[in-house]
Amino acid sequence: MGRKVIITCAVTGSIHTPTMSPHLPITPNEIVEASVGAAEAGASVIHLHARDPETGKPSPDPRLFMDFLPRIKQQTNAVMNISTGGGLKMSLEERLEAAHAAQPELCSLNMGSMNFVLSQIVPKYSEWKYDWEKPYLEGTKQGIVSNTFEQIERIIVEVGQAYGTRFEFECYDVSHLYALAHFLDRKLLTPPLFVQTIFGLLGGIGADPEDMMHMRRTADRLFGGDYMWSILAAGKHQMGLCTMGAVMGGNVRVGLEDSLYLGKGQLAKSNAEQVAKIKRILGELSLDVATPDEARNLLKLKGGDEVAF
Repeated sequence: MGRKVIITCAVTGSIHTPTMSPHLPITPNEIVEASVGAAEAGASVIHLHARDPETGKPSPDPRLFMDFLPRIKQQTNAVMNISTGGGLKMSLEERLEAAHAAQPELCSLNMGSMNFVLSQIVPKYSEWKYDWEKPYLEGTKQGIVSNTFEQIERIIVEVGQAYGTRFEFECYDVSHLYALAHFLDRKLLTPPLFVQTIFGLLGGIGADPEDMMHMRRTADRLFGGDYMWSILAAGKHQMGLCTMGAVMGGNVRVGLEDSLYLGKGQLAKSNAEQVAKIKRILGELSLDVATPDEARNLLKLKGGDEVAF
């Protein structure tokens, strides 16, 4: 089999708020529709967060996850990847509730504590759909997203080792790659590692092509042939860096969690539009897209019949 590119689609996330786009999935029904559409467009992995269906605020409630996970599974063969990053100010226990309930094939795992600043978005909007949105974004100047080594180890043991769940290791800076190497050296993790390098979020590494080259060189040095590389770039950087990364041998992640736009000044009307665009680009580069079962094989996942939903 020639090289297959895994497309991940992150359909809603916990960064963007309802004011920013009418197309952001909020309710379980909308998340199901967005996920199925992304899978049909070519995504083999769907990365999932939940939101309060009344306000759109990020929520850790496992009942919300269990409202959409079984329905997505019924309608697609896609791998479902549940966030353990959750949303801003959630405790670790809250962030793990959905993973404990679902025992999924794949979870995200942030590899370090960091500043995660979104307050620079606020001046772009004069009116807000919900009262929580502006303070939620402004509050990011005052705190950090906590992922201590103790917390990371707990997630590896309590989710990975307990359920046979594997991880999408989210690395926002070079230090996160070294943290990942630490846990690999301690034999708490087994290859292949699915390493998601993330560019362009304030508090993490930048989105210059040289930043991506540096992350790739560092990962190659630390992990050799023991990892699968993927690229996530925020906002306007999404398609450009994903394309560059794919040419360099990487996998790609798109979705409305990472960017609300399809092109300059053009809001994406769905997650499926972004998936279809990156799939077209990959095709023009003579790169084949992995099916869900091919992604399972590449990432050594346990299979959809071993989850708890």
